[in-house]
Amino acid sequence: MNPLYLASVAAGGAVGASMRYMVSLAGIGLFGPGFPWWTLFVNVTGSFAMGAVFEFIAGRYHIPNPAQLFLLTGIMGGFTTFSAFSLEVVTMLESRDYWAALSYAAASVLLSILALFAGLYLMRANLT
Repeated sequence: MNPLYLASVAAGGAVGASMRYMVSLAGIGLFGPGFPWWTLFVNVTGSFAMGAVFEFIAGRYHIPNPAQLFLLTGIMGGFTTFSAFSLEVVTMLESRDYWAALSYAAASVLLSILALFAGLYLMRANLT
């Protein structure tokens, strides 16, 4: 294990997780603690950004591995964690709010995948 790579992931993860936390605080402040709109927002926008950043780094330019790890695994991985998503779906299921759980899970997965494609498309179209 390369210590520089590990430090890059750790530093990026701290940034991404902090960003996610700030969005969660803002979301709870705006919408209250009900439906987790803030996590849906993070997963969708984070997936879009992941597609765009990945295409920029891997598709067009040779960025050194520590920078790739810092941006993709660290920042984006820390920002778009699905562990909060999983906990929220399980909480809804345990509360017997099946429709909300199904709607939230489906919207999170489908919109995030579409957003990643959009990020890839945008960067590919603008970099050619």
